[in-house]
Amino acid sequence: MTRTPPRAWQRMLSGRRLDLLDPTPVDIEIEDIAHGLAFVARWNGQTRGAFAYSVAEHSLLVEQIFARIDPTAPVKWRLAALLHDAPEYVIGDMISPVKAAIGPEYGVLDERLSAAIHLRFGLPAMLPKTVKAKIKRADRVSAWLEAVQLAGFAEREADRFFGRPTARLTEGLTLHLRPPAEVRAEFTARHADLMAGV
Repeated sequence: MTRTPPRAWQRMLSGRRLDLLDPTPVDIEIEDIAHGLAFVARWNGQTRGAFAYSVAEHSLLVEQIFARIDPTAPVKWRLAALLHDAPEYVIGDMISPVKAAIGPEYGVLDERLSAAIHLRFGLPAMLPKTVKAKIKRADRVSAWLEAVQLAGFAEREADRFFGRPTARLTEGLTLHLRPPAEVRAEFTARHADLMAGV
């Protein structure tokens, strides 16, 4: 008796079927990404406020910080910064301890989805190491801000886990929680602006 393999695809609101084990760029739509990320909570939802702090909101912040780290970066790398957590629209946002417990399989799935997303929007499947390092730095600065402003960390505790960012990178950045539909619209609009400059 032949067993049917388990379903490994998800139907998106756009009508696309995204195969999580073998994703292709043609099945990826920015509206699906923006919608999913706007409803995925960072910090497992453990943040202050009336709304969850979403991955879409975080992604907008990381792109803004990336631009402070490298003001002369080509627009395509700012787009990469905006999309750095895009796979989470289907696999969710897991805090680092959970990723470590799951093991390398999570990373493989994330890499496959990232490559398909990058190709869909005209980026190389694998980003240059220097670009990845700057995006990672922006991600850590964002995590520090989120920890202190939203997740209840004392500054010294956030310094220990994420490293204290320079004032130039955080100056004037106050985080606000917004309804998912508002964040989704801003994410989609920012993506369109960046795509126009690529």
